[in-house]
Amino acid sequence: MKVLTDLFENFGVDWPKFLAQTILFLIVYSILRRYAFAPVLAMLEERRHRIEEAQLNAEKIKKQLAEAEVRYEEILRKANLDAQRMIQEAHASAESFMAKETQRAIKEAENILARAQEVMAIDRQRMIEEVKGEMLQLVVATTAKVTGKILTPEDQQRLAKETAAVLTS
Repeated sequence: MKVLTDLFENFGVDWPKFLAQTILFLIVYSILRRYAFAPVLAMLEERRHRIEEAQLNAEKIKKQLAEAEVRYEEILRKANLDAQRMIQEAHASAESFMAKETQRAIKEAENILARAQEVMAIDRQRMIEEVKGEMLQLVVATTAKVTGKILTPEDQQRLAKETAAVLTS
């Protein structure tokens, strides 16, 4: 201990001043610790905690963003598949509709043609009957002029029958 005491004396340490300064330093340190260092340290700790939370939140957001991108891609792929399926169904439906409408138009055209042929056959038969009647009248009139006599109703009927037989053959 003597060595320590000599050492302190060589450096000019005065024990009562040294103890007073040490006590004063401890009092100042405790006051600073309580009112200055503690709030600063608490603020730094709070800041460190918020930075950690922000980093954790950033990681969560990155994960959520990656998951959202995967879901987005999946939804987009499903939408494209659905759109392709709908387009194919629309094409098939349109082709089916066109085939049905074409068949209906063909049947309608066939019906129109059949009715037109029936009407033409009836008109033709009527015209033939009219032509026969006119020819019979012409034959009777011509015969009467050629023979120079008035034909009796029996003669007219006989000539009409003969002419009708010739015209139908």
